[in-house]
Formats: sequence, C-alpha cells, structure tokens
Amino acid sequence: MLQTNHSTANLLQIIQDDMRQVDALIATRLNSGVPLVGSVAQHIITSGGKRLRPVLLLLTSAALGYQGEYRHSLAAVVEFIHTATLLHDDVVDESTLRRGNLTANATFGNAASVLVGDFLYSRAFQMMVEAGDMRILSVLADATNVIAEGEVLQLMNMHNADLDETAYLQVIRSKTAKLFEASARVGAILAQANSTQEEAAATYGQALGSAFQIIDDILDYVGDQTTLGKNLGDDLREGKCTLPLIAAMRLSNPTDKALIQHAIQEGSIDELQAIQRIVTTSGALDVARQVALDEAHRAKAAALQLPSNKHQTTLVELAEYLHSRTY
Repeated sequence: MLQTNHSTANLLQIIQDDMRQVDALIATRLNSGVPLVGSVAQHIITSGGKRLRPVLLLLTSAALGYQGEYRHSLAAVVEFIHTATLLHDDVVDESTLRRGNLTANATFGNAASVLVGDFLYSRAFQMMVEAGDMRILSVLADATNVIAEGEVLQLMNMHNADLDETAYLQVIRSKTAKLFEASARVGAILAQANSTQEEAAATYGQALGSAFQIIDDILDYVGDQTTLGKNLGDDLREGKCTLPLIAAMRLSNPTDKALIQHAIQEGSIDELQAIQRIVTTSGALDVARQVALDEAHRAKAAALQLPSNKHQTTLVELAEYLHSRTY
C-alpha cells in the first residue's frame, strides 16, 4: 500500500484503487522459485515508501485520458527499478537504516542485496517487453542507464568538497529525477499524448524528482530521525557534498567552511552537531529550499500544460505539497 502521511494520503485518494492493484501485481511478480529472492525483495518492497514513481505514471496517464491495463504493470515496473537501485545504493553507501528498518544488506548481507537487485532489474525488463511498446522500452532502458551513470558520477564525487551547485544538480537529475521523468513520460506515451504534452509530462517528472531529492538532502541535517526513518548525517558520513553543504560553505566564515570541508573529505560525523548549526544559521537552508521551491514551481507550470481535470489538479497539488515535506 501507498505509505504516506495523512495529507499526502488524502491528496492521492484519487488513485488508491489503482495503487492497490499495483501492489497486488508487485506481490505476484515477486514470486520466484528461489526463496531468498522473495525474502529480500519483500523486505524492502513492504517496508514502506511513498511509491511516487508509480504514482506519477498513474496520475499522468489518467490526466491524459488513459485507463488501460498496462498502467498497472508499468507502474510496478518503475517501482521494481527504483527498488533495485535502493538495494544497490545501500550496499555502496554501507547504509544500515532505511524507512525506519534495517536495510536489506544489514539483514541479508551485501551479496544477497546485489543479486536480488539484479533480479528486480531483470524482472522489470521482462514486464516492459510484455507491454509491447518499443518507445516505452526505450524510455525505461535509457532511464535505467542514466541512473547507473548518476550512481557512478556520485561515487566519483564522494569526498569532493569542491562540488558546485551545477555538478550537484547533474548528479540528482541523473540519479533520482530521471526515473521520475521516465515514469511521467511513460504515462504520456500510454495515453498516446502529443509531443507537447509528453514533454510537459517529462518536465513535470524531472522537476518534481529534483525538488524531492533536494528536500531529502536538507532533511539529512534538520529532519527528525524517528520520522525520517534513516540515520541523520548519513550523507556526511558517506562524504556526499549536497546542496545544504555547498550553500553553507559559500555563506560561512573561513573557519566554518574549513570544518565542513574536512568533514566531507574524511567522511566524518564527529562534528555533525556543529555542522548542523552552521547549515541552520548560515542561511544555507533558505538557499536550498529556494532551489527546491523553484523546481516545484517548474513542475507546477508543466502540469498546467496538461488537460484540465481532477488528475491534473492532483499533479499540481502534489508539486505544491512535496517541496514542504518533513520526511
């Protein structure tokens, strides 16, 4: 089921029946003759999550008039791709907590997590082929490739305290926003939308995904660990130079800047509280939130290019809501 807070649950009530069908399909297609595959996949699939990528596909296709059966199977496909990336991410990042639960790698080990991630990728591609649309196959294959490039790009930039905002946005648009973009574009393709509407849908997805990731990076420094469901400071421990830190280094005095630089370069959270204070008092949060707000506005403008109906209204409201989320 769609795991969101009360406000988002109300907002997305319009597709709750569709999401129940997607969840049922996910459970069916996770079946494997190898028990460990099902155990690991179920661990992460059922541990909660906003299911935003399938949500985007369902809302976009409905806004453009499509109510056919493939909306459910392809919504499951994008969730499988996303879940595979999470399994691999947590191994690379050596994460131990996700959505308030132990990560799959902490529970089953790195080897099982990587191999089951591979299973989910391959199962997703089996289901893509079943849809019988080469354009959809091309969009999702390209997106999966770009996501992998984004992961490598992020790995190359680990412990790089000189990363600037442009390079940061390149990483998140590859690593996170690309699957949002592809999900919305597939919804438009299913609906046989014209090229203008398809590009508007894709722009909406990319902008919403960018806003979502920026807020996620902000919450790593100011969120509530219990609500957030992950260890605060994980980004810093991994040596990730995210937008709150980029802005804080630009706005801080030399001593505070040096403290942040050292923490990124060493992947150290020894001074996490001091860095949280710097991020909070320097104005860095205002900078990062404004970038997220700009992306949310870009998403809203794109949604307004789609036909006016209740699903389009939900897309607009989702853009307005997500940039202010607290988990």
